[in-house]
Order: sequence, then C-alpha cells, then structure tokens
Amino acid sequence: MSEKDTINQRGKSGTRKLWKVLYAILSADLLVLAFFAGLVDYLTLSEYKPQERESIEISPVYRDPIGEGQKLKVLTWNCGYGALGDNADFFMDGGKGVQTADKAQVFSNLQGIIESATALEPDVIFFQEVDRNSTRSHHIDEVIMLSNAYSTEEDQNYANAFAYNFNVRFVPYPLPPIGQVQSGLLTLTNTSAESAERIQLPCPFKWPVRLANLKRCLLLERIPLKNSDKYLVLINLHLEAYDSGEGKIAQTKLLKEVLDEEAAKGNYVIAGGDFNQTFSNTDSSAYPIQDGMWAPGRVDISEIGKSWQCLMDSRVPSCRSLDKPYKDADPNNFQYYVIDGFIVSSNVEVRSCETKDMGFVCTDHNPVLLECVLK
Repeated sequence: MSEKDTINQRGKSGTRKLWKVLYAILSADLLVLAFFAGLVDYLTLSEYKPQERESIEISPVYRDPIGEGQKLKVLTWNCGYGALGDNADFFMDGGKGVQTADKAQVFSNLQGIIESATALEPDVIFFQEVDRNSTRSHHIDEVIMLSNAYSTEEDQNYANAFAYNFNVRFVPYPLPPIGQVQSGLLTLTNTSAESAERIQLPCPFKWPVRLANLKRCLLLERIPLKNSDKYLVLINLHLEAYDSGEGKIAQTKLLKEVLDEEAAKGNYVIAGGDFNQTFSNTDSSAYPIQDGMWAPGRVDISEIGKSWQCLMDSRVPSCRSLDKPYKDADPNNFQYYVIDGFIVSSNVEVRSCETKDMGFVCTDHNPVLLECVLK
C-alpha cells in the first residue's frame, strides 16, 4: 500500500470515528429530549385542575354550638410539613436543602407542634403546609396525625377539614428532585361547621411551569351560631411566596372579595394564615431585609378597607429565613419576617393578637394566637 493510500485509509477511519461520536451525542440529546417531553406529557395529563369552588368534607364533632358574645381563641401556624425545623435550610430561600428531614425528625417536629398548639388551648386551628402523601415528608399522612391528636376513641374533640393547594405527582427540580407532593390547608374546630369549601385562588404561573407548582386556595368554613341566623366564617389561607408579586396581589384581591361577600351577609369573619406579605400597619423595622434575601410583599390595609381589622404582631417574628439552618446560628444575625396574621370583620372584638415565640425548633414559622369575642 502506498503512502497516499495509507493516509486515505486513516482519513476514512477518522471520519467514521467522528461520525460515531456525533451519533452518540445526537442519540443522547434525543433521549434527554424524549425524557423531558415525556415528563411534560405526564405532568400535563396528571395536572391537578380544581374547580373554582368545591365542597369539602368535614368530620363531625358533637358539641354545643357557639353563640354571640362568646370568647374564641384562633391559632394559625405554618407547620412546614414537619420537615423545616431548626436544622433545615431550603434551596428556594438560598440554602441547599431539598429533603430536609428524615422520617424520625418529621414525626418529632409534628409532635412538638401538637404539644405547643395544645398548650395554647385554641378553639380553632389554621394549619398550613400539611402533607398527606409527599416524598419530602416520607409519605406520612400529617392530616391524620394532626387531627387524631385532638381526638380520642370516645370523643371527636375537633372537626377537621382539609383542602389541597399543592398536588403534583412528581416535581422534577432541583437535583435531587422534590418528587411527589400532596399538601394543603387543615382547619380544626371544636364545634361543627355546617359547610366547608375550597375556593381557588389565581395561579400566577403559566404552562408548563404551573404543572409542577402550587394551586393555592382559601379553605372556608361556615359555623352556625346558637340562636342566630348569622354564621362564623373561618378562612384558612396561604398566599403566594415565590412569584414576581402579581400573584400575591391577585390572590389578595380575591380574598378581599370573599371577605366582603361574607361580611355583607352580617356574618362574623376571621381569615388567618401565612400571607407571605406584611400589613402596612405593621412595624417590621426590627427585621430589615438583608442583601440578597427573599422579601415579602406588602398589603396596603387601606385597600382592604376600614371595616376590616388587619392584625400582625411584630414583637416576635412569625417566620425565619431558610437560607441556612437556625440551630447553632447567631440569632442576632438572621433574617426574620412578620408575614402571618389575621384579617377580622368589625363585628369581632379583638382582645389580643400575639405571635408566640417557639424558637423555630419544629418549623420555620411561629404560631400566632388571636383572642376575640363575637359581638
């Protein structure tokens, strides 16, 4: 074989190797593309699509109905699905954590929440971020665990109602992925409600982002009052967190419409939860937003209206950042927020609204306790 033939042969061999490499790269790209296309199809077909309003089942409780002039204690607490205790940081807040607690830690955190809430002796409890069947909380049914904590075999002490606001078969981000999430709002009351409904809030996310995102809602209950044609209307809520701001505004607007609709009937209305916003009448200057940290929205209470009482207690922060674990950190150099509270109609006499300092041991939120009287 001549030198020229040898060079040609080597050239052909090199070309074949190059094509093999390019084919392998193209095949890998096509496989990745096919995987993501299949994932989007799967999430699209399995997307949670609630109606604008849906009836919610309520467990019964056999106690005397409450009446006008009666004192009430209402507690709101975001329990961080039992996995956001003082050891946790979370990637959406600038931390690294995704699966932030083992199964034993989730049980321990939930038990701590139960004990702390019970000690406050509330008549009504608004819980947010309660998981039913989620990878992040090791598929513990927290609705059953929290509900059973306030009942015995002989006595159903608290009625419960649950509404989904996060129901996704598989959340594919980050790495490792969040996985399956079934989570929502749980309301416990020591008197029976006549009805409960899930009210869909505007979703700020478009397809395909919305496929693996929350579908937030209001959980509304109507409790009949003794010797009255009026109702005590309870609204449990958890508004948008990680959006550009439009979502919070739209959701707050719909909340206002629901509040006004119920107040126009002469009902007593108490809405409480995690607003992910600070009321404009709340002095949060003790907790300035540090550079690069998540910042809550702001609710101008003049837009809610003078007939409503907007209540947050800034003496103790209601939430801490998850950019790093709280345990062993310097508490004087931490990002705190005041974002949990209540909106109450004018026919409810507010005796106190207090954020209880639980040290963020079991969750990244502190509970807020409202004491009031139905006038």
